[in-house]
Amino acid sequence: MDTNVNGPFFMARVVVPRMLEQGGGSIINVSMNYETMKRRGFSPYGPSKAALESESIIWAQDLEDTGIRLNVVLPGGATETGMIPPGVPGDVRSRLLRPEIIGPPAIYLASDDSRHLNGRRLVATEWSPENPDGRPAADGLGV
Repeated sequence: MDTNVNGPFFMARVVVPRMLEQGGGSIINVSMNYETMKRRGFSPYGPSKAALESESIIWAQDLEDTGIRLNVVLPGGATETGMIPPGVPGDVRSRLLRPEIIGPPAIYLASDDSRHLNGRRLVATEWSPENPDGRPAADGLGV
């Protein structure tokens, strides 16, 4: 909860005034798919990401028309992270997404090219430079 809920809150609380002074900026939160948030055995991780999504929705609305935008990026599937328990078979592990899949859409969201986006949820597996705004995910932020 401290990492996924309180950490982003405290970070935003520190950077938003500076971004307002500069006339804008981009906050990018990293989340996960909604199905995993509700998966058995994923407490408190799943609920903490659900809280982060709620914070993100609220903050994107609160920051509307300030020049600061807030968006969310997620991998789009099971990702090879420290959350994967030891002993997962190699054939399963080989199908996991690499964490760097988040890089290109996150760089886009941090750039001025995405200054028209606020309150969006970009899924890395659906993201491409040819369609940088991504398809609206069925479980988008709804802002």
